[in-house]
Amino acid sequence: MKKKNCIKGFIVWLLAAGMFCSCQTINKEVVPGELRTEYLSGPIGLDTPSPRFTWNFSPSQKEFSQSYYQIHVATSAGLLEEGKADVWNSDKQEGTLPFARYTGTTPLESHRMYYWNVTVWDASGRKTSTSQTATFEMAKINPSDWQAKWITDKQDKEFEPAPLFRKTFSAKKPIASARAYVSAAGYAELFINGKRVGENFLDPGYTHFDKRLLYVTHDITPLLTQGENAVGAVLGNGWYNIQSKAVWDFEKARWRDRPRFLCELRITYADGSSEVVATDDSWRTSTGPYTYNNLYSGDMYDARLEQEGWNTPTFNDASWTDAVITSQPAPLLVAQTMPGIRITEEVKASAFKTFSNKLYVYSFPKNMAGVTRLKVKGKPGTRITVKHGELLKKDGRLEQGNINVYYHPEKAKEVFQMDVYTLKGTGEEEVFMPHFCYHGFQYAEVESSEPVELTDQSLTALFMHTALDQVGEFSSSNELLNKIWTATNQAYRSNIHSIPTDCPQREKNGWTADAHVAIDLALLNFDGITLYEKWMNDFIDNQRDSIGDISGIIPSSSWGYGEWIGPVWDAALFIIPNALCNYYGDTRSIEKLYPTMERYLKYLSTREKDGYLAYGLGDWVFYKTQTPNEYTSTAYYYLDYTLMARFASLLGKDATHFQQKADQLKTLINTKYFNTETGVYANGSQTAQALALYLGLVPEGKEQLVADKLLDAVKATDHFLDFGLLGSKTVPAMLTRYGYVEDAYRMITKTEAPSWGYFVQTMGYTTLPETWTMSPEFRDASLNHVFMGDVSAWMYNCLAGINYDADQPGFAHVVIRPYFVKDLQWVKGSYKSVKGLIRSEWKREDGNVKLTVEIPAGTTATVYADKEYRIGSGIHSFVIKKN
Repeated sequence: MKKKNCIKGFIVWLLAAGMFCSCQTINKEVVPGELRTEYLSGPIGLDTPSPRFTWNFSPSQKEFSQSYYQIHVATSAGLLEEGKADVWNSDKQEGTLPFARYTGTTPLESHRMYYWNVTVWDASGRKTSTSQTATFEMAKINPSDWQAKWITDKQDKEFEPAPLFRKTFSAKKPIASARAYVSAAGYAELFINGKRVGENFLDPGYTHFDKRLLYVTHDITPLLTQGENAVGAVLGNGWYNIQSKAVWDFEKARWRDRPRFLCELRITYADGSSEVVATDDSWRTSTGPYTYNNLYSGDMYDARLEQEGWNTPTFNDASWTDAVITSQPAPLLVAQTMPGIRITEEVKASAFKTFSNKLYVYSFPKNMAGVTRLKVKGKPGTRITVKHGELLKKDGRLEQGNINVYYHPEKAKEVFQMDVYTLKGTGEEEVFMPHFCYHGFQYAEVESSEPVELTDQSLTALFMHTALDQVGEFSSSNELLNKIWTATNQAYRSNIHSIPTDCPQREKNGWTADAHVAIDLALLNFDGITLYEKWMNDFIDNQRDSIGDISGIIPSSSWGYGEWIGPVWDAALFIIPNALCNYYGDTRSIEKLYPTMERYLKYLSTREKDGYLAYGLGDWVFYKTQTPNEYTSTAYYYLDYTLMARFASLLGKDATHFQQKADQLKTLINTKYFNTETGVYANGSQTAQALALYLGLVPEGKEQLVADKLLDAVKATDHFLDFGLLGSKTVPAMLTRYGYVEDAYRMITKTEAPSWGYFVQTMGYTTLPETWTMSPEFRDASLNHVFMGDVSAWMYNCLAGINYDADQPGFAHVVIRPYFVKDLQWVKGSYKSVKGLIRSEWKREDGNVKLTVEIPAGTTATVYADKEYRIGSGIHSFVIKKN
């Protein structure tokens, strides 16, 4: 009897244990969140047949790590909720990274919305709760999906007034949803029933117009009505049709022509049927108040020429003519997936000066990129000009001498960065905002042909740039550092307009070294993968097939190729895809660019002289000491091959040749430029010493000797910097790495020239200038460049201590290595990585330092403080005792 009771009890215990275990098979504390497709939340305009899926986990559950994942994709939310993945069931896949690519056997369809979710398993094999449902919508996967035709008018490329287009149509049934797919060679602004479509400006993005064009997808469902509708568009010249002369030869661009336009409206009715309204020769065209527009000068708008209601259904377009069907300018037409250029801030004037009732000057609290919005009353025909710049003269008038040096207009009416508005004069307040240009400015001068009464509220600055999400924050107890960080971010945002640019006023060009030197500050502060992937496609289009070289500005029609710019600039071809891999753990750019890189390296091999590259720019805008260009060019040649070896390995290719070539170049550089006894590279400049350490050129065991010589070079200038853009990235970082963080900090926080502190404290600049000092004549020196701004990345990496691990990219493993600078009482840094929020904060308390670190779920970290700590996800605190 006792035996039976024991057996019965054991069975009851076993059942209870089984029930307990089954209850524990779901990890309910962890739910995958922030689901994105192609790094976008709920996108509606994708055209890749194999989109990427990413997710993360919130909050930062301690010690959680992913071991498997499973993705379901369905054609409706209902099917997904029922567990019926009619498009793709990935099955349970081994993977510690919250990343997957669509590999379903069912091809995705154009114009269809899809629904997806993800379930993951933790390290102990427990399943998590399934994520919420996310969506993505495909646009045009195949060229044959387009029903629209490209259209233009009968004018040629020299004709100045901007073309207008319109079409009326009837929607006879209740509308469920509607999309507009819009492209242009030039810029296109679309209107539905008189209302402007979307928040973007200067759309679509800038490309090589004979190689690739972008199209934008808009949800226009709220703008349509059952019954009569009208669609209208006005086109701007943009980069496609530069009608004025400057040094970069865009007026001679091989693609240059009259702007043209492609538009397709797809309407889905409530009964499931659909209808397409597409551009063809039934559209009507005319011109209106946009009498001229140019990116370097500005917009000219005559309000007396407005055709009221031109984009509404009731307008009579009998006087208009038929549009002309034309050809597509480029073989590739692809979806624009990066964020659009948008107005992110409206800035009121901080000062206002009246010179007369015809002349006013507005000052704004910070330098920026964008346009101004004018509100004014006046007589009919009154001509008002709004001129923009970064400086004021001693008398308070606008100074453009530092930025108008490369613009050489041949038309008398054109003035650099000047918009022109002619009043219709109805007695009501009129509002003017340019739509086909942008400027770089902190000051604006308004002048009128007839007296007008303006106030400090009459002109508003509109900060306009590609609207990347900010993902990084930094602050410290030193307000000077905070100002430098803020100025860096302001300069960066001022220089992203569908490409990363050098400056937003005089050039607006995609200088390659400017971008690669700034890539770390860019990706630590902003979610930039979609912008840079787009720009890397421009590199593919920029390469000359017959030679294999690329230009120093990208895009470019012809300018910037050849000898004088060279390898240091061209290294962006390798550095930026490498950075995208490090920050996002994604190799798509590397895969796409690999053939371009191979052709480029073959080109460089033809430029060797005894193995070295003896041409090109080097440490641009150095302060006093120039580092030999052959040294810097060959050093970046070595970097190209080092990265190419990495890329080959990442893609499962043979890296042997690339690594061997890198080793050969390292030997060549050290043979000619390194003194093994003294530890001096080249001429011993700050850049020469730091660059060798940064690129890994220094023979093993000699690193500290080289770093000590770097310190000697810094001390020799009393801790003033003496370098250009290459040194700005490498000197503070290498001083810090090899034990001299206090010296780097002292250099950065000086407030006399040359220094970053001088920029923001002494001069009061709100963005970073192009040169370390400004000449009294204000010649050729922009005040809004970002290429000296890597000091902002130094703040994240060295003061807050947030670093990626290149061996486990995409922040699968985080390296936290803060330096507790004596002058600082506290530091706060955070970065919202692709894995989730990484936070590192420290402060001094009772003679010790308290460090708090937050690591996202599914991620591990190594913390270097008083000793080395290996930690998992969650929030961790450390107390570092200081003597």
